[in-house]
Amino acid sequence: MAEKKPRILQDSRDMVWSLIPLLVICVVIAGVAGSCHWSFGDEASEQKIPEFNSAAAFRADARLMSFPIREPAVPKDWRSNSGSTSTVGGSLTSNVGWITAGGAYVQLSQSGAPEESLVRGLGGDQAVGAGTREVGGQTWVTYRNADTKRKLWLTDLGDVRIGVLSRGSDETMETLAKATLSAQPLPKK
Repeated sequence: MAEKKPRILQDSRDMVWSLIPLLVICVVIAGVAGSCHWSFGDEASEQKIPEFNSAAAFRADARLMSFPIREPAVPKDWRSNSGSTSTVGGSLTSNVGWITAGGAYVQLSQSGAPEESLVRGLGGDQAVGAGTREVGGQTWVTYRNADTKRKLWLTDLGDVRIGVLSRGSDETMETLAKATLSAQPLPKK
């Protein structure tokens, strides 16, 4: 039988050596159970992207919202991964996001809220004007938030304000802006 160390000779190293096998067992069980996922990529395209049914979300928002909702025809390699409705400036806002083939996140927001409220609600309090640009026959007012590195483009179609939000390239934002403008409003049925 092994001799037991006197209590005075036990220290924190003994505790660490006792915990290591327990931690290894926990990691093995978690890995086998599938309750862990390790990913070392920093791009969204390198990680597991959740699925989101954007078509159903657009149809539901078209029935719910008091302003017209458009469903853009985005490139086939974009994956819809998120959607929500929020209240901005007293108006419901439809938000749908995609991960592009290059791994950038881009979001489309459609709202009846005034532009000033959308800038604060979507771009954040630190968003500042960065000029205008012509895309799809519409003038888009551009904003940047230096803290979050987000870019926001807004255009006013009269009965609805459309916002495109991303940290990605301007080309990605332009693709979504053009696709949204070329889409017809969905029926309210």
